[in-house]
Amino acid sequence: MSFQTGLSGLNASSRNLEVIGHNIANANTTGMKASRVEFAEVYASSLGAAGGDNAGIGVQVATVAQLFTQGNLKITGNQLDLAINGSGFFQVAAPDGSTLYTRNGEFKLDREGFIVTNNGSRLQGFPTDEAGRRTSVVTADLTLPTGAAIAPRRTGSNPDVAMQGLFLSANLDARAAPQVVSPATSASFPLSEGQKTFGTAANVFDSQGNPIPLQMYFVRLPAANTWQVIASADNGVSGMSLGNVVFDAAGQVSSAALAPISVTAGPVPTPAPTGTLHTGNASFPSDGTFSFGLRLGDPTAGFTLTQYGSKFGVFDLRQDGYSSGELTSIDIGENGVILARYSNGVSIAEGQVALGNFRNLQGLQPINGGYWSETIASGAVVLGGPLEGRLGLVRQSSLEESNVDLTQELVNMIVAQRSYQANAQTIRTQDQMMQTLVNLR
Repeated sequence: MSFQTGLSGLNASSRNLEVIGHNIANANTTGMKASRVEFAEVYASSLGAAGGDNAGIGVQVATVAQLFTQGNLKITGNQLDLAINGSGFFQVAAPDGSTLYTRNGEFKLDREGFIVTNNGSRLQGFPTDEAGRRTSVVTADLTLPTGAAIAPRRTGSNPDVAMQGLFLSANLDARAAPQVVSPATSASFPLSEGQKTFGTAANVFDSQGNPIPLQMYFVRLPAANTWQVIASADNGVSGMSLGNVVFDAAGQVSSAALAPISVTAGPVPTPAPTGTLHTGNASFPSDGTFSFGLRLGDPTAGFTLTQYGSKFGVFDLRQDGYSSGELTSIDIGENGVILARYSNGVSIAEGQVALGNFRNLQGLQPINGGYWSETIASGAVVLGGPLEGRLGLVRQSSLEESNVDLTQELVNMIVAQRSYQANAQTIRTQDQMMQTLVNLR
């Protein structure tokens, strides 16, 4: 029986050395999780058998468990390198259609713009709107528009209705002198120098992304705390009155009934009509005519217009249109939202990286290439975005190193080697004892 006991020890020690060797071989493998052999003793009698003289018949390998501890993060500088700091796995769709999970964030772009691993598995994520808000809880392949320029967007056509048009935040000087003439009709143009004292300019865009210069002027009227808002496309030679803004005693907007800004292609007619801005060019805007709103004094959107006794100043001026542009870089936040930056200065969210977690990590099935697959023992995957629930965060331009402690593995190898030698010595000793019995006369 000692032969069998020693042989079980040799087998167990050999398996232990195999696992240690696997750990050492993958000490530099990104996202690799070290394994350890867990042993269990073996007895010939069943549990609860009478007597306490059962010596046991050896050892067996109960399981090879993986250690899902956090690996160190290293900075790489590659925009598509991702590391998970905390719990969770990247979900990928393998070329054979199966769904796998990995901690290896060495991602790349293929020729179709999909974010893929080294073996072509596509990274999965949640679709989002342009602002990065999730629009579905069903994961899909993450892709970036690398094949062509993004289409332009006309000013005033933002899908987010609350953010359409032109937005302006400014302070109008309460000490300004009123202007005698209010340019309410075409006969009041061109504007005088005094009427152009307070103003700003911005480019708006037509449907083809052509920039159209636009000027905004604020004219103080004789009525108390009242200003007229005027738009022009030719430096005040012609233009349109959008309406009046009235402030209260505290310098806050009390009423602002402003008409939409309407831009029309072609030279300015004589006399110039009110209510339309002519660009002077028959080709711009490409739409012929397009309109958009001007938002003033809207605290809910983060824009305010005030009348204080201080210098005139524009604090924020933006509009929702843009020209076409090509992808220049990407930023991936800790929450997994992929922000694509384009040559036209626009940043648009292109999705959110999905992370998956399991109740029993030891139940996952390891697959070649640094992947795991879901099993009945692991339980169903729980998907979410980074920083949601117990899921970790995502670090861009970083990779998670293997969690193998090389020093510890070398010590474990020495211990396993000694264990193997000791079990071999058990067999040798038993052999000598048997030889002594055979030699009895």
